[in-house]
Amino acid sequence: MPSQPTPGNPRTLLLTIDAFGTIFHPRDPVPHQYASAAHRFGLPRATVTPDRLQSAFKAVFKAQSQAHPNYGRAQALRGEYGGPRQWWEEVIRGSFARVLDAPSSSSATNSSASTPTDSTLPDGLVQHLLDRFACRDGYVLDANADAFFTRLRHLKSTKTRLGPFDRVVVGVVSNSDDRVPAVLESLGLRVGMCRADQDVSSTQLPGFEIRGPRDKGLVNCHKSDETVYDLDLVITSYEAGAEKPSPIIFEVARRQAMKLVGASEEDRHGSDGRSNWTCVHVGDDYDKDYRAAIDAGWKAFYIPLEDVAKRPSQGSRTGSLLDVISELQRFE
Repeated sequence: MPSQPTPGNPRTLLLTIDAFGTIFHPRDPVPHQYASAAHRFGLPRATVTPDRLQSAFKAVFKAQSQAHPNYGRAQALRGEYGGPRQWWEEVIRGSFARVLDAPSSSSATNSSASTPTDSTLPDGLVQHLLDRFACRDGYVLDANADAFFTRLRHLKSTKTRLGPFDRVVVGVVSNSDDRVPAVLESLGLRVGMCRADQDVSSTQLPGFEIRGPRDKGLVNCHKSDETVYDLDLVITSYEAGAEKPSPIIFEVARRQAMKLVGASEEDRHGSDGRSNWTCVHVGDDYDKDYRAAIDAGWKAFYIPLEDVAKRPSQGSRTGSLLDVISELQRFE
């Protein structure tokens, strides 16, 4: 028989997960997907190869990140930039231009932030790639993600405790733009409407996600329905105004989770002085996920993509998302 929530101040687990590389992965390597799309649009196979695109993409992505950090958020707020849509359009056009120009120039190794000419790109290619990487066409769920969310969904819907926790709030904390919710939904996950609130102007940022009347509670994140979501909130660096490893993005996630369940700062501690909230982050990047969460005062689990040398000092390396549930059940 499922254990029921304890009366009084419930113990709450805020569990956040990195998106790219942890919940989902590219369906095929990104350079292969770019090349395949280019070939369908008529660009030459001999010139537009995955290897050339990989090199070009890396150079353009680095230059773009330096010229317009966090998808140009600061410039977008001033009305000087188009946000992630313009950011990615320039990356796509710049990557292909470097490949197409490579035989006659050294632009493929030029780290300048300027975008080479894209006059040879077929109509529709850029939009096709923007659309592809906003849904399941470009991504696939991690092998353990489906079972992981199925178990969490059952725990939440039946109000069953997870280890010592009466209540579980699940979210994403990701260095990414606002296409993440659409990707997650297209992969079959139920995604709540709670987003970042680093400042009110974050709701005015240009982006991919279309916000309509149902999103009036987006900033304040007050829960207005009883839907059981796989992911109650999605906090992206673009909307939060800070990227991991900054502690700011973790603080935004914690604050929004508390608003979501109607908890105040005073509710964080019980009558015995102990915290009623435990915050845990899971990700595949040792520095930006594991170390960043620990430094922000959270607990963390590290799921390495490969058998790398870096190991958490607190024994919090785990093999998969599914293993995280077993680890959480052992919390005290």
